[in-house]
Amino acid sequence: MSAIKEKMAQDLKTAMKEGNTFLRDTLRLLNSACKQIEVDERKTLSNDDVIGILKSAYKQREDAAQAYKNAQRLDLYEKETAEMQIILAYLPKQLSDEELETEVTQAIENIGAQGPKDMGKVMGALKHLSQVADGRRLSEMVKKHLNQ
Repeated sequence: MSAIKEKMAQDLKTAMKEGNTFLRDTLRLLNSACKQIEVDERKTLSNDDVIGILKSAYKQREDAAQAYKNAQRLDLYEKETAEMQIILAYLPKQLSDEELETEVTQAIENIGAQGPKDMGKVMGALKHLSQVADGRRLSEMVKKHLNQ
């Protein structure tokens, strides 16, 4: 069992003992998403697999939170935002904007990228950052530097 999945299971037990229903329900949803993949693909999940599932769950909540905010449903927006914070606790620490910018500029220099047509090459070179930087953030940062 992956270390992240074990930590989620331990935190679930703690939440149940403490009567923290919000944390309990959120962790149950995440555990069921992991279990679904294990059953469907008949494999034991690695930490990378669990991180992928958590990132997907985070993105779903991020999109839902934005929709709720646009619809003026602040109660549901706050619920989604709170779930996002719980998910973030299990993901690797994300790079700050400064750290991400350093990585992007270094990759652009190494590749010798000239403009927007080289975006695919730069994104390919930055694939190793997929666990510590959101793809959307990474893409925006690369576009910004290639369009200068």
